[in-house]
Amino acid sequence: MTGRETLTLYARLRGVKEKEIRRVVNDLLDAVTLKEYANKLCGTYSGGNKRKLSTAIALVGDPQFLMLDEPTTGVDPAARRQIWNVLSKIRASGRTLVLTSHSMEECDALCTKIVIMVNGKFVCFGSPQHLKNKFAQGYTLSVRLARDNDGNAMDSGPIRNFLFGEFPGTEVFEDQQGYLDFQIPSPNLSLAKLFREMERKKSEFGVEDYSVHQTSLEQVFLSFTRKQVPPIDKKSSCSCCFCCRSKPGFAGRIITPTTGVNNTGQIIFAPSTQVGGAANV
Repeated sequence: MTGRETLTLYARLRGVKEKEIRRVVNDLLDAVTLKEYANKLCGTYSGGNKRKLSTAIALVGDPQFLMLDEPTTGVDPAARRQIWNVLSKIRASGRTLVLTSHSMEECDALCTKIVIMVNGKFVCFGSPQHLKNKFAQGYTLSVRLARDNDGNAMDSGPIRNFLFGEFPGTEVFEDQQGYLDFQIPSPNLSLAKLFREMERKKSEFGVEDYSVHQTSLEQVFLSFTRKQVPPIDKKSSCSCCFCCRSKPGFAGRIITPTTGVNNTGQIIFAPSTQVGGAANV
């Protein structure tokens, strides 16, 4: 089926009046910038165009409650802004919009309330500005270092040491190819002092330009994900103590447990003995 045929099918399934279907489908194709590919088979679509089509399908019938899973992943920047405009109008019309996203820029642009989940648990809830005010730690100093004749960035060590000494508690968020982001804590921070010291030292440290701004929502998110616990590999470990010990006399061999239930309903573990590649229980 083509994109147009797919939207027409969903329009009929969702009760759109037959005389309105053509207009509704054309409006949706325009909204997600997919009209150029409307008469091509969906199987030939790129990942971004498939994502646009999925978003258009979700919008068929003007639902009052809309759930979207990463609606702009793989979409080009121009189309992403167009989809954001459509979703913003939906939100402004009083309808409920729930979306999941790894793009903090998208959340900041579309969401009035944000929940961040880490290790399967909600760790914070509030408006974007509330989360920045509550969980952001001070200001972010972004620095771009000059490059030598070979295109190599200046050594970042001197400016690191300077900021660590002048502003205790400073941390480095990013240090990539001469681009650095420093997190400077807000208690007793004098912005006048920060700008004065940067102007005085930028030539000495090879700073080409710098900026100071409020901590972004993405950095708030990253501060939470640092606490994330890596998943346990269930194939390499288990909760049974017998699995991690070798039976005396059979060094280096794993004892494989079998499980059963006794007459009290408790799970019991009975170790088997591995001999010559066969397990005797």
